Amino acid sequence: MKVQSAIAFVQANRASAMPLSLSPPASPSHGVLVLVIGGASLDVLHIQGRTQHAAGGAGLYTALAARRAGVRAALFAPRPEPMPDVLKPAAERIEWSGPTIAPGDIPRLEIAHHGGGRATLVSAAWGAVSSLDPDALPPDLRSVSLVHVAALPDAGHQSRFAQACRARGAGRVSVGTYARLISAERERVRALFDAADVFFMNENEAGLLFGGVDEVRVRAGQIGFVTLAARGALVIGVDGVARVPGLPAREVDPTGAGDAFCGAALARLALGEDAELAAQAGVALAAELIGAVGPARLLDPSPVAREQG
Repeated sequence: MKVQSAIAFVQANRASAMPLSLSPPASPSHGVLVLVIGGASLDVLHIQGRTQHAAGGAGLYTALAARRAGVRAALFAPRPEPMPDVLKPAAERIEWSGPTIAPGDIPRLEIAHHGGGRATLVSAAWGAVSSLDPDALPPDLRSVSLVHVAALPDAGHQSRFAQACRARGAGRVSVGTYARLISAERERVRALFDAADVFFMNENEAGLLFGGVDEVRVRAGQIGFVTLAARGALVIGVDGVARVPGLPAREVDPTGAGDAFCGAALARLALGEDAELAAQAGVALAAELIGAVGPARLLDPSPVAREQG
């Protein structure tokens, strides 16, 4: 695999930045690189009558999950300096690059969980994520096996990143979405998904975007994943749909379960597994994640266990 030495990001807004290292890895088992574009957040979680504070963000969870599933994982996101204590363990696990920001500009989410995978987004402040600039990406991404463009404030922002990654030679491009964005920009989200090599969404988002999970269609060479909470996930290809069953899990905090699924599946795709096996890894890691508050289980160095009947 062709790799470069470290490449510094050039920030259009003249903010200082941490470089993304594309140098050869120390461990051959982590030679495959998955790049996630998104954000990290400071979350306030209301769970079973208690309020918890945790690291969050779709980009952060996805990158951590990819790393846990066996690949090198890089995150392009605003990077706070000084790094808040709650984000330090995650920052030590992934290659986090992007514009340097003050801690006060970190995105913040407040989420109320109701059990059974149901949740309400009480409030959201995107912070510096909205200013992420595709022009600040490295000029050569040919060493990146898969790029995932996670949730951003608008679909046009995601599309610009996806196009920039293709122009820089990234292997494959994956995208995700969220319900509020589909409700506001349905046609733009459809165009974003149509242009991607891989896409991820949950059952509710599939209903909003396609009219139901049974209506989801892909083109030749494209893979779609639809998560079904405790029931597992669907893998949608041009030749049909495969169902991957859920695994028993004790739900403590379901925040980021879909992102954990996404990161693990991306890692296994990047390592050459077929889509159904990749989904099994995603289901397994999501089931493990929700047994603790925040991304704690994604920081575990042990391999992801997969038990499918």
